[in-house]
Amino acid sequence: MSNPTTITADDGVPFVDTIREFDAPLSAVFKAHVDPDLLAKWLGPRTAKLNVTEYNATTGGSWHYESGDENAMFGFRGVFHKVDPEALIIMTFEFDGAPDQVGISTTTFEETDGRTRIVVHEVYPSVEARDMALATGMNYGVVEGYERLDEMLAS
Repeated sequence: MSNPTTITADDGVPFVDTIREFDAPLSAVFKAHVDPDLLAKWLGPRTAKLNVTEYNATTGGSWHYESGDENAMFGFRGVFHKVDPEALIIMTFEFDGAPDQVGISTTTFEETDGRTRIVVHEVYPSVEARDMALATGMNYGVVEGYERLDEMLAS
């Protein structure tokens, strides 16, 4: 059984906060977030395919991927502002379908007794932009993606 994912999106502020624990060491969880081959195996819902076209998870590096199915693919891109190995990733994110609506995501990684806790704080350009992202079913993709990551880390 996987660990619960807590996603909070309070009214009136353009934030989404996610907390998740994994029964795996920090090194493995962090690597799954910065290695494009591993990322492609777990990010997003099971029904979506992920094509990573660029993923340079270093401070100043950029990233781009497409996610979707045979009916439609959707592009996402951004820049890694800070990558502190096994501790912190700060990156921008932008949906190709909403150009110039750039958000920023901060992910912290902490290990306690062989378990890893991640805390993700996303800031959208407006409450409306945040609400549009949530309306796409983003929460479902986050929860199912972390379940897939659990499975990958356990194998």
